[in-house]
Amino acid sequence: MTQLFTEEGRVVPVTVLQAGPCKVIQVKTPEKDQYSAVQISFGNKKRAEFRMENSELKIEKGREIKVSDFTPGQVIDISGISKGRGFAGAMKRHGFHGAPASHGHDHPRAVGSIGQRFPQHVRPGLRMAGHMGAQNATVKHSVVVAVDPAKNLLFAKGGVPGHFGSIVKIVATGKKKAIADVFEYQAKA
Repeated sequence: MTQLFTEEGRVVPVTVLQAGPCKVIQVKTPEKDQYSAVQISFGNKKRAEFRMENSELKIEKGREIKVSDFTPGQVIDISGISKGRGFAGAMKRHGFHGAPASHGHDHPRAVGSIGQRFPQHVRPGLRMAGHMGAQNATVKHSVVVAVDPAKNLLFAKGGVPGHFGSIVKIVATGKKKAIADVFEYQAKA
């Protein structure tokens, strides 16, 4: 993450995303493939397939999706795979408070009781220690602060799921915020 300054001196936290150019390499149709999807490529080897609910959109093979398709003030949803945190205890993974640190407690970070006499097994979905992160995550209603078409950069307000260099999906929601006039980005040559 980084930050941009408005003309009034207000700080806006942004994440800089390299957004394109992405090329449509395959279009799947319900007649041929039994579902609607678009497969795009980014860079040399990175490919992603996105299902399309609205099959009325006409997207042809070979079309380039560029960062100039976005405008400042546009509301977007950003989806990706969150950072993996490895094996984590119940306090870190689920936010448990733990036991008191005095009066005979020798395991203050333990989960506590995990079951009862009946049904004599651990119930599915019980919150315990285990693998944390590395799951699909979506940041909804983020705002495009600025666009730099020369360098294919998109400045989105706030954070983005995933680690540095990971692939994310940016979906325009069709809404627009009135703060587009406030943010200006001057590209330095």
